[in-house]
Amino acid sequence: MSGASASSETAARSLVAVYADESCLGNGREGNNPGGAGALVEYMRPESTEIVRRDVWVSEAATTNNRMALRSVIETFRMLSRKGKRFSVVFTSDSRYLVDGMTSWVRDWAKRGWTRKSGPIENLELWHAAVDAVNGHAVQWRWVRGHHGHPQNEYANHLATTAAAKQTSSDGLVPSEFDQWLASQRERGGMRMSVDGFPSIESFKPAAPLPAVSTGRL
Repeated sequence: MSGASASSETAARSLVAVYADESCLGNGREGNNPGGAGALVEYMRPESTEIVRRDVWVSEAATTNNRMALRSVIETFRMLSRKGKRFSVVFTSDSRYLVDGMTSWVRDWAKRGWTRKSGPIENLELWHAAVDAVNGHAVQWRWVRGHHGHPQNEYANHLATTAAAKQTSSDGLVPSEFDQWLASQRERGGMRMSVDGFPSIESFKPAAPLPAVSTGRL
């Protein structure tokens, strides 16, 4: 596909903003450490400028922060891909492991047949599942500093930590409680940063396509 054709195809897709975070209670300690992943999904109704928000979250009884960061991608994109739809997605996370992996590492691993020089790839099965879930979508990966007062990121953290503590899953995209949560936070003097505005397709800068998991080639 030519560059012009790819750009036209991306522009024709609906734009979605995702804010994801992960949690592992007791990460790094011995024993089973429960964890969760949460994502706030935003999109704009085509007939208006109304922003619609949905939540998704999952949990694991014994996990790590890095595993749950990958689960945030897997679960969100599987939900977005239902009914065969493909989107342009701005995916925001405070996990360097995730953002660096998706923008750089996976391409190097794929060139070497999904291996790396320093030893086995941690969470390889989940990396495969994440790449497979993302493929077909156009994605701009964006990193933000965690626990720094960013409203949408802090809300995703709230979803993740609650899922970890209660060991629950949303079982799909559900109506978001972001507005109520933000209002309660601000009543208590928190979340002074502005909410991120919805991105524009003009500012959307998708990363290069991810490698194919089945062949391990770009």
